[in-house]
Amino acid sequence: MPTLIVLVIVGFFAQLVDGALGMAYGATSSTLLLTVGLSPATASASVHLAELGTTAASGVAHWRFGNVDWRTVRRIGIPGAIGAFIGAVVLGSISAELARPWMSGILLALGVYILCRFTIFGVPRPRGRRYVRGRYLAPLGLGAGFIDATGGGGWGPVATPTILATGRYEPRTVIGSVDTSEFLVALAASSGFLLALGHQGIAWQYVIALLLGGIGAAPLAAWLVRHVTPALLGASVGGLILLTNVRTLFDVYNTPGAVSRPVYLALVSIWALAVTVVVRRARRRGEPLLSRGHRVAEQPS
Repeated sequence: MPTLIVLVIVGFFAQLVDGALGMAYGATSSTLLLTVGLSPATASASVHLAELGTTAASGVAHWRFGNVDWRTVRRIGIPGAIGAFIGAVVLGSISAELARPWMSGILLALGVYILCRFTIFGVPRPRGRRYVRGRYLAPLGLGAGFIDATGGGGWGPVATPTILATGRYEPRTVIGSVDTSEFLVALAASSGFLLALGHQGIAWQYVIALLLGGIGAAPLAAWLVRHVTPALLGASVGGLILLTNVRTLFDVYNTPGAVSRPVYLALVSIWALAVTVVVRRARRRGEPLLSRGHRVAEQPS
């Protein structure tokens, strides 16, 4: 029972972070399930089944707050579902550990870019087309979906910073669209895991605990991303990407604490400094960090 209560709390905060920043639900939840002794396949399957409920609730909430671009949802979500289904079937027999350092290295570079872009250069303004072409989103979705299923998480960390780096959308639109499309990914991954593992391979009590916590956090997260200014969200996303992927690299290479702790301290200090810069710049310009928000017009599909 104590484990289930902890999982409800973890599900709440994981979804709060995921819904507000577009990433980290799967990575956070899968990590905890692995610590209680579940196999990688079972942990990933349980998380993706819980995400059927949390992503649906998050998608509806983001839609209500005007954070979703449906064209982007379709163009990244359908390929993402295909990649997730393949990844779920593959995970039953093949480890994805070899791909982790490569993926983390790429994401680390993206994290540095996002953090610098929002902290030093300010909020990127949409330029040219107000959308990203399908020929760009389709391979991104396919790869992110595969990584998400085989790694127990990764849809948000791969898709969110990559789309954000294009400068085509406001951060809240990227986050809302990625979170909404994740429902298709979770559905496909769950189908693949059920096919590969069967019903006996799912930790149903953990699924329910994560689901309850996540659903409770979804509306609050959507409100948060709707009302917090893009600069603050961008700086937050960049810092989270840095910490998440540096930790992954340290885990892969079994880095000792004497090395990892100072690095973590330095990264947290940089993250805090970036957020401070954003806050001070907003105050100097008389811009609010929290706004009433406004509903953007729907883009044509």
